[in-house]
Amino acid sequence: MQSGPDLLTTNDTPGVHAPSFYAATANRTTNHPSLSGDFTCDVCVIGGGYTGVSSALHLARRGYDVVLLEANRIGWGASGRNGGQVGVGQRVDQTVLEKRHGLEYAKILWDLAMESMDVTVDLIRRHAIACDLTYGTFFADHRRSYLRDTRKYVDHLQKTYGYNKVSFVGEKDVAGVVASPKYFGGMMDAGSGHLHPLNLVLGLADVAETLGVRIFEDTRVLSYDHGDTVTVHCEAGSLKAKHLILGCNGYLGKLDKTTAARVLPINNFIVATEPLSKGDAETLLPNNPAVADSKHVINYFRLSSDRRMLFGGGENYGYNFPHDIKSFVRGPMVEIFPQLKDVRIDYGWGGTLAITPKRMPYFARLAPNVLTATGYSGHGVAMATLAGKVLAEAVDGTSSRFDAFDKLNIPAFPGGDKLRYPLLVLAMTWYALRDRLGV
Repeated sequence: MQSGPDLLTTNDTPGVHAPSFYAATANRTTNHPSLSGDFTCDVCVIGGGYTGVSSALHLARRGYDVVLLEANRIGWGASGRNGGQVGVGQRVDQTVLEKRHGLEYAKILWDLAMESMDVTVDLIRRHAIACDLTYGTFFADHRRSYLRDTRKYVDHLQKTYGYNKVSFVGEKDVAGVVASPKYFGGMMDAGSGHLHPLNLVLGLADVAETLGVRIFEDTRVLSYDHGDTVTVHCEAGSLKAKHLILGCNGYLGKLDKTTAARVLPINNFIVATEPLSKGDAETLLPNNPAVADSKHVINYFRLSSDRRMLFGGGENYGYNFPHDIKSFVRGPMVEIFPQLKDVRIDYGWGGTLAITPKRMPYFARLAPNVLTATGYSGHGVAMATLAGKVLAEAVDGTSSRFDAFDKLNIPAFPGGDKLRYPLLVLAMTWYALRDRLGV
């Protein structure tokens, strides 16, 4: 049974960032050496996205000798390609978590989610990372029937969790938030926001390197061996470490079967228009929020710092990217904003994220000295940054917060990694059908 292609090479040129707006406006490029020869360290971190870079940074702060291995470039994967939305809360609503786990544990998960935002913002501010952090996210209801539940959820967050940065937006007021005929209202969250995701991870990598982390790019990990000392095998060398952290998310491949069985890689696609006039931009998105809608195959969008519409959407039924991503995403964008039908699209790109069966992250101790964190399910900017801090704590012997995530008991997908490809096709077909039928 097909388990899917090699996502590190199928859709992208190895060692080169995707042709995104983010890559074109990055604060800097990276040029770290590839690993050649044999090395040793205290902790080896695999993956140069938020999870890996944050883990390396927080471990180095604790005095560990850390080596970070990235198959391509820092921020090459989802961390440098995503929609740039950084949100409060977990990927799953608190009411769902309460039903699954009880109120006490749901509150622990809420507190961790709140901390994820605090940790991310603190790093940005403390280290003056220029990544266009802007507050405000609107969760838009594309069906009028959803409004009642949204109002109840806003009240629940305010009363049960004491979170007063959310407010309900009704049908009369929605045009003052997003100028689309497709939305009837929703929830505004003044505590969430949006940013330039690639510049964030590049800034975090700068901090990590300043703290002594050795970073190797263009260094693909082929396998690793368990033991009191973990041996990591690369194409042109090896690394021996006391501890290993896997932070690979949707690009894990076959590196670890236990983790791979619990994450389903899926593709997302984004376009960036030409810069809009100030008047047009303010008309489309007054007060400049990020927006994510209530569709199962979600649309998400925001304005860049130079007033481009950055729009993510479109259905994909396999692992290969569409031949023409710009045309592929233009359809959903114009459906939401007919005003943009004649606007030029300057950039179009895709990327791969990882979801889990419960849409909550998968944290696990694969061996006494091997940790993994993945499967942020489209909610990874802040959560993966926090994950790095939590993983560093666990390596250092304080595992209470790591165990709080591990307690989620994320199950494997049916058939494990062997059925991931047919599951992807089935899932995307089902979710798209539900959107069309209004289910």
